Amino acid sequence: MCNETCPLLHIGQPPQMDHKVVVVMGVTGAGKSRLSIDLATHFKGEIVNSDKIQVYKGLDIATNKITEKKGCLIPRHLILSFCNMASFAVNSISGREKLPIIVGGSNSFIEALVYDKTYKLCTRYDFCFLWINVSMHVLNSFLSERVDKMVRTMFNPKNLDYSKGIRKAIGVPEFNRYFRAELSKAINEVKINNCKLASQQFEKINRLINVKGWNVHRLDATQVMLKKQGKREEEEIWKNMVMGQSKIIVTKFLCQNYNNKSSMDYCLWLRHPVSFDLTKTSMAYNN
Repeated sequence: MCNETCPLLHIGQPPQMDHKVVVVMGVTGAGKSRLSIDLATHFKGEIVNSDKIQVYKGLDIATNKITEKKGCLIPRHLILSFCNMASFAVNSISGREKLPIIVGGSNSFIEALVYDKTYKLCTRYDFCFLWINVSMHVLNSFLSERVDKMVRTMFNPKNLDYSKGIRKAIGVPEFNRYFRAELSKAINEVKINNCKLASQQFEKINRLINVKGWNVHRLDATQVMLKKQGKREEEEIWKNMVMGQSKIIVTKFLCQNYNNKSSMDYCLWLRHPVSFDLTKTSMAYNN
């Protein structure tokens, strides 16, 4: 837990964006998009999408795509495509002295991008992995509420009033009862499948840590989930426990210089990276 809020660390040398990539990982609903936008705003970065569903057009509400309001003016790449375009986007962003921030729940995409044999990003870029983690019990409750919110957004309650106009015609109210029952069943199935997806994503992240040996910085956002979204207390917890820690980690990462390492040395670093001692910073926290 953060003991206090602090500004961005002052470190002797300015952060270096060149050949640096930040990856924001986490299960569905954990707050990846929110953190990526905050980081992109703070570090003058651009977001590269790695969600295997959001890369397709359509179903913006059902797939929970970042809205223009939430995304503000942060450039976002690969909302509509992926494959080799990911490497192109990272190179383009880095070439403009911006920080590429890869975000999405499709961890298989992230893994493939890091180890891709054609574009060899792991030999040309340093990676900083941030994992927004939430207690599964708390997350499942949040996901259920999010589905209900999505349904309310997709279905206007005013269109369900069958006491006026043509909606009073024989057959319309009768079918309404049928569709309501089916809708309720479908909503329940969506909630169950969301929880299953979160569990699968959690297992994949643990595999990257325990099997692949990735050094992933864990950020516990459980307390954020427990507070009502948009409330001042929730904003403070997010600022201190998630965004605050992320800024420290990313700042230290950007100030580390690995340009003198060989490709082989770097791949070893990716597998067994240098760990940062955050206890020596002005924002002390406990894991």
